[in-house]
Amino acid sequence: MATNRRRRSSGSRKGTPAWMWLFTGILIGLGLAWYLFAKGYIPATRIEQPVAGTTSSQQPEPAIADGISSAAAEQNKPRYDFFTVLPEMEVVVPEQRNEPKTAPETDTGIYLLQVGSFRQAADAEQLKARLALIGIVARIQTVNVNEATWHRVRIGPVNGIRKADELRNQLSDNGIDSLVMKNP
Repeated sequence: MATNRRRRSSGSRKGTPAWMWLFTGILIGLGLAWYLFAKGYIPATRIEQPVAGTTSSQQPEPAIADGISSAAAEQNKPRYDFFTVLPEMEVVVPEQRNEPKTAPETDTGIYLLQVGSFRQAADAEQLKARLALIGIVARIQTVNVNEATWHRVRIGPVNGIRKADELRNQLSDNGIDSLVMKNP
């Protein structure tokens, strides 16, 4: 008798069938995709507009509720192109070596050290204060480059390359990178 019970109980399963779990998963996925699309996280597909001068059998676009067509709305959006924006943002930084430079004793040039360049004045002020804590006096120079305002944190002028290198080594010991520039 015990063997008959075991056979009967193993033959009938109680639980949710696999196809029901699959169907539920698909419904949840579709619902989530619709929600994200409605909130704007998933962009709508673009319809290519015909080039001017070509004939098309399409009707003109209907106006959107606020009176602006979608083509006009597309034109108002800023367009960013990687290959045109990147060269405008390029900053050339000369190669740095970790070992100190050796210079002749007769070098009496005037040098500046630039330790940072920031878009926000508060960031430049923060670096200037950090330098003051280690005993280095810095100044902030505000410049406009390609219609953008930059705040440069500079030290100097310093007489001679040896003094500039000593100052650069002191900055490096405190975890601050610097750029030595000859003052014209």
